[in-house]
Amino acid sequence: MPPIEIRPFRRSDRDQLTDLVNAHVEVVLPGVSVSPNAVLSQLEREPDEIVVDPWVATRHTLVAIRHDRLVAAVHLRTFADEERVAPNHRGAGEFLWLLFWPGSDEAADALAAAAITALERAGVRRVHGDGSLPAPATYGIPEVWPHVAAALRRAGFTPGRRTEAILVADVADLPRPGDPPLPELELHIALGGRGTRFSAVLDGAVVGIHEVQTDLTAGGTRSRLAGWADAWELHVDAAHRRRGIGTWLVGHAADRLRLARADRLLAYTVPGEDAGELPFLRRMGFRELTRTTRGWIREP
Repeated sequence: MPPIEIRPFRRSDRDQLTDLVNAHVEVVLPGVSVSPNAVLSQLEREPDEIVVDPWVATRHTLVAIRHDRLVAAVHLRTFADEERVAPNHRGAGEFLWLLFWPGSDEAADALAAAAITALERAGVRRVHGDGSLPAPATYGIPEVWPHVAAALRRAGFTPGRRTEAILVADVADLPRPGDPPLPELELHIALGGRGTRFSAVLDGAVVGIHEVQTDLTAGGTRSRLAGWADAWELHVDAAHRRRGIGTWLVGHAADRLRLARADRLLAYTVPGEDAGELPFLRRMGFRELTRTTRGWIREP
């Protein structure tokens, strides 16, 4: 086999790195890709990560080259060892993502070893593992990346206990809003934390919420995400479930999505955490794209 070169990322690598990133995005989100600029921007900063990004002390990207072909890449972060940083990140390092073409296990292992050595030289002992790419619904280690999960295990990482289901629905198949399921139920629409929030209000109290982000193109800079939308929150108080409130909220959000010309809606749930949520989403027309495991960690 030809030798493997491990070296820092160069801007001349951007097209090959983007191809590698998009291959991993597409297997999660059919038909979706990101631009080289989106990839390069993530290597420099992630302003959307309003909590974690300010904790980052250093960022570094390594690539593995064989026969002039980029076959693997890893993006590393270290976190400040300061009180403002959450305890589980304080002084830690992270593989924000480790990507490689299937069949390039040797290169991936060599790259992971070099990355761990670089983090240890920086004084890091605990290393988090993730797969957060600059696209929606690509985080953790999805089941559709078995090669990445295997490489992390070989590098000494163990998976966390939290597994999330990533689902999608055709907006055309979602319910229509219809009349309130209860005569006194009111709909309030306002700006939420990430998008438009629909609240079901009963006797002055909010008993259900559904928040959707209708545009994921970042002002048109991520054009391949046109038509995709994200459900950030869907919840009905336990005492008011099975009364049609959730379906009614989904219908109103779907009506807004149709106005926005969005035709696919993403949603997320933790199977087993809320026994009724996944069956409810399936009844609404959602289907699973994949499941992803979070909280990978490499301890000293």
